[in-house]
Amino acid sequence: MSVKNLKQKKNGLRNKYKKLRDSFPVEKKKDFDRKLSDNLLKLDEYNNAGVVFAFISKDIEVDTSGLINDALMRGKRVAVPRCNAEDTTISFYYISSYDDLEPGFYGLMEPDTAKCELADDADADIVIVPGLVYDRDGYRLGFGKGYYDRFLEEYEGLTVGVCYSRCIEDKLPRGYYDRPIKIVVTEKYTIRNT
Repeated sequence: MSVKNLKQKKNGLRNKYKKLRDSFPVEKKKDFDRKLSDNLLKLDEYNNAGVVFAFISKDIEVDTSGLINDALMRGKRVAVPRCNAEDTTISFYYISSYDDLEPGFYGLMEPDTAKCELADDADADIVIVPGLVYDRDGYRLGFGKGYYDRFLEEYEGLTVGVCYSRCIEDKLPRGYYDRPIKIVVTEKYTIRNT
């Protein structure tokens, strides 16, 4: 598949799954989020982690607030990303509460670098990765900006994707730089690719 065709195919899937997610009734999405969070919190890999890299979710994404609150309550170190627009990379910073966040790029809440310590990627025991759609082999499509793709090129530790079961494909189109996620958690089941 040519690069142009691959990009078109991925963009078509992004549009399809954005519309699907937008169509979820609010109460149904809350139910999906609660069940998915429960499944994630049951993972041994999460329970044994001392340092959790997570993301601050937007409305269309799987709600990560339960995970972040649980991790902070248990005394785990939690780091969340800040976008570096000039090179489309992300850097993770430790937070101690949601008070450490400020509005950033793309309407995301991001760590305030004046309050937060920069985290070393090598310290992460587990990285929770967003995705608009995943496949059964752990490959993902994000929202198309490439921030997590660049991070995943270098990161070799444990990755856990979170996605609704309705947004799982059998096989996604893949490019040279795409990397599979090791565990994908949905509200109904967990897929392991380790």
